[in-house]
Amino acid sequence: MRDHSEQLEFMEIDISEDIEPASVRIPDRSSLANHSREAYIQTGAFLSSEKRFVEEARRFAEVIGEETLSVPFMSYWPTYGVMNDAQLRWYWYWRTEVRQGNYLDVDLSYLFVLIYELINGIGWLYPEQGYEQLKQLWIQYRERLPQLNAYMQEWIVDFVLVHELRPRLQEVMLLAGGYLPAPLLDKELQRIMEENTSDLTLEMLQRYYDYDISLNTFYRDDGKAVMERYIPQVMAVAHSYMKRTQPHGLLPEISPGAERTMERTLFRKAVYDESIYGRSVSFTYYPLGEQTDFVQRLTRIYRCTENKLRELLGFRGRLRGKTLEPELARVIERYIDKAYALEQTETAPAPVIQIDTAKLASLQEDSEYVRKALTIEETEHSGFDSASEAATESETIEPDQEQMPAAPRFTEQQDDPSQEQASAAATTSNEAAEMNELLEAKSSVESEVQFLREDAASAKIELQWDESASASLQQEWHDFAGQLEPRHVRAVHVLLGDHVDAELMRLANETGTMPALLLDEINDIAMETIGDLLIDGDRIAPDYMDVFEHVKRC
Repeated sequence: MRDHSEQLEFMEIDISEDIEPASVRIPDRSSLANHSREAYIQTGAFLSSEKRFVEEARRFAEVIGEETLSVPFMSYWPTYGVMNDAQLRWYWYWRTEVRQGNYLDVDLSYLFVLIYELINGIGWLYPEQGYEQLKQLWIQYRERLPQLNAYMQEWIVDFVLVHELRPRLQEVMLLAGGYLPAPLLDKELQRIMEENTSDLTLEMLQRYYDYDISLNTFYRDDGKAVMERYIPQVMAVAHSYMKRTQPHGLLPEISPGAERTMERTLFRKAVYDESIYGRSVSFTYYPLGEQTDFVQRLTRIYRCTENKLRELLGFRGRLRGKTLEPELARVIERYIDKAYALEQTETAPAPVIQIDTAKLASLQEDSEYVRKALTIEETEHSGFDSASEAATESETIEPDQEQMPAAPRFTEQQDDPSQEQASAAATTSNEAAEMNELLEAKSSVESEVQFLREDAASAKIELQWDESASASLQQEWHDFAGQLEPRHVRAVHVLLGDHVDAELMRLANETGTMPALLLDEINDIAMETIGDLLIDGDRIAPDYMDVFEHVKRC
């Protein structure tokens, strides 16, 4: 084999002579950019790029840009210093427009610069203002610039934590399609279930099921929409029902010291000066997602709900696996049956009663007018009848010849007596017809006035207990009474009466609904407050009759 290796030889070069460097032209910089670099060095120390950006941002916070042409801008680490003159002019103009609510199309790098300003506290006076600006940027540009989502869903969470805007986490979660970092999601789920379960969403709960629900056929085939409506409602019902036997409802019992502390690094991958809010923020949470019993219970509730909806929608097949306790499953299925039936009913909602005081006053005036008109008419007829009676009496008495009046003489223009009588009879008939019309008008006006008065009185109806019984009632019953509308209260009073069926039908007709729907509405309120169905069939359930023994009757 041939040896290709060769010995290396080195050459000596004398560079002792001075070599004139090649002249290289330095690109022109704008006066603004040159001025900004004066801030790079303070007291002889070189500033970090983040501090440099923040100091420039504070000086440029009030710059207003004039309309100019859009210029492309792409930078991995976008700041003012890497923009040329045209890019800076466009940025000031675009930012001015954004602050006025006009979100022009823009490159992602420009958008990042504005976000960096807001993150570092520039461009707002109160944290809520900064949050709203960040949120609007996200909403307005998320579809045009999809890459923005991955950054914003993290940065806006950091902003909320730094400025202690905790209630805003739920809004952030909705914007992010149910996403929150796992520890924060655990913390937020616990807060919602303790304060207001109606704020639960399918996307939020999805992480706590022990399988991926998006892979099942029902979810993909038009089931997602119906599950989004029913799952939060069912979870709220189950949570309320479980509270009857467990103080925390669906939540597991949290033992002392079981909470964890999380340290979260702020504004990662952003141009952020750590000296403003610190490098990280900490919070405590309970790891709900790691509690096996909790996850399994939520999964079984989901399966029970989906199977019931599959049945109602005529979808083939059922989910298998461990099932819920029979009692809780029955509560959920009964609730879904009622809610689904109500949703499918096409009857219009009962009209809201609004008393028109001007119309009521006008009707009262009309009624008074009709009454006076009838009084006058009756007086005239009574006078006419008295005169007739007097004339009749005078005919039966034999008059004195000297006082007898002369007999009437008929002329050619006069009708004979028979025609005059016919005319008088016609006049009397017309008067009678007019009187009937007046009587009917009076009756109609008085009925409408009475109807409006009854509605005004019913609008003030509330479900109340005797004072002695009210003091010992649990708070859930007061909550139940507080959510009832007047028609519901009247229905409860009917259920406590003797003629339930007839009175319930009459009430339903008056309120423009059906008895079954009226009772379903009361059951819905009961499920949300006391955690159980109050009405079984068309009567108050025997288990709760003792609660209503001391209800004040209307």
